[in-house]
Amino acid sequence: MAENEPLPLLLLNGPNLNTLGLRQPEVYGSTTLAEIVRDCERLAAELGFGLRAAQTNHEGEMIDWLHEARGQIGGIIINPGAWSHTSVALADALVIPEVPIVEVHISNIHRREEFRRHSYVSALAEGVVAGLGVAGYEYAVRFLAKHLSATADD
Repeated sequence: MAENEPLPLLLLNGPNLNTLGLRQPEVYGSTTLAEIVRDCERLAAELGFGLRAAQTNHEGEMIDWLHEARGQIGGIIINPGAWSHTSVALADALVIPEVPIVEVHISNIHRREEFRRHSYVSALAEGVVAGLGVAGYEYAVRFLAKHLSATADD
């Protein structure tokens, strides 16, 4: 990495998001996770950032990735899926890298079942994008790139 090159963004997706494009298209649409990652990589590059992406159905694995990310990334975009509503452990791990976080949900979690309306991640996030479909990922990339660029100028 060049001396003045910004640290990459980390795009994390939680459980069941590997089935995007197949799972409940009436809720989540027909775009696959591979397509989302490709589009986010392209956009991040246009904005001068690298992007690392990973998905897992195993909470401990995601927590390990967050531990390893400290000092290696500039910001986190995360769709924690169901862990949003259940995982204090994930919330605890998200603060370890000490970088800005944007939480993304494809569906509007506030219009769904009552248990989905609380997120342990939201309180840690600079921003939350929910209910805007897969475009929410690109909004998150744009926000983080702008936020990190502004912070670097300070």
